[in-house]
Amino acid sequence: MQHIANGYRGLSLLVDVNWDRLVYLGTIALALAAGAFVGSL
Repeated sequence: MQHIANGYRGLSLLVDVNWDRLVYLGTIALALAAGAFVGSL
């Protein structure tokens, strides 16, 4: 259980440090999906 808690804490730290990159990648994925939707009309 301690190992799982430490792993979660490490993952939480990575998310905190790289939050802007995750938002950036999410925005690009959303833009690509919207472009594919508009292109299929």
